[in-house]
Amino acid sequence: MRSYTIFVINPAAGRGRVGQMLGLLEAAIRRAQSSDTEMVVTQAPGHAIQIARNAPAGSRVVAVGGDGTVHEVVRGIAGSDKAIGVVPIGSGNDFARMVGLHKLPLEAALHTALQGPIRHVDLGLVNNQPYGTSLGIGFDAAVARKALTAPTFLRGMPRYLYSIFAVLKELELPNLELTQNNQILYQGPSLLVALMNGSSYGGGIPIVPDARPTDGLISVAVAGAFSRLGVVGILPRLIVGKHVHHPRLHFFHGTEFVVRFDRPVPAHTDGELLEPSHEYRVQVIPDGLRVITQRA
Repeated sequence: MRSYTIFVINPAAGRGRVGQMLGLLEAAIRRAQSSDTEMVVTQAPGHAIQIARNAPAGSRVVAVGGDGTVHEVVRGIAGSDKAIGVVPIGSGNDFARMVGLHKLPLEAALHTALQGPIRHVDLGLVNNQPYGTSLGIGFDAAVARKALTAPTFLRGMPRYLYSIFAVLKELELPNLELTQNNQILYQGPSLLVALMNGSSYGGGIPIVPDARPTDGLISVAVAGAFSRLGVVGILPRLIVGKHVHHPRLHFFHGTEFVVRFDRPVPAHTDGELLEPSHEYRVQVIPDGLRVITQRA
């Protein structure tokens, strides 16, 4: 017997594209549904957490949107027997990329959400809060924060580039101490730290190309003492995954890390901004998240 399925639709996802597709989405879901399926449209940030948390035990909770919607559903179902599905219509879709669903057309994604097999992937925790794909601390989070206050006439790549150069103009690297089991792995100035469950963030940037969501490990990239010019030089290589042998980049794998800075540093999980902090405690829960996937 098929389990109960709730489609959590975020109309703001994909820069409002999901909201423009509501009629199409609802019609497609109706074509695929039966009496054990429900659709809920989120009303505000955080609403998807509550929807997922209140879903019946053992149900499938399907995020219709991007990584922000997925992140909220993950927070709502973490530690339960519910499973997350994804209909990827966001601007990033890194969680869908991590579990092999990012290229599915709408009808196939809906069919997978309803009938696809469930498998387990690892779950990340930062300061005891769950995340699905990525934790980024430092430069990338500062760029995302700056984008919130960028001029409204800038959209897409121009907005992103504006934010990068605005942050570069003010660049002053914090001092980082990264430890594992009380052993110092890295100490010194740091541009950014990425603690990954999947390999990519930011809409497909392969920051840790060999990260796997089923290996029971958090994969870490530390960008060390980069100058402004060095940042401009590494970004094109980073976007295509040609950065891993750069001498100021350092990679680690493990089950627990403590990330400490000499001042509060901004961060994001699955693209969602966190309050800046001096310290981030990160660990992995192996097989901690149930995910709906495609049939082999």
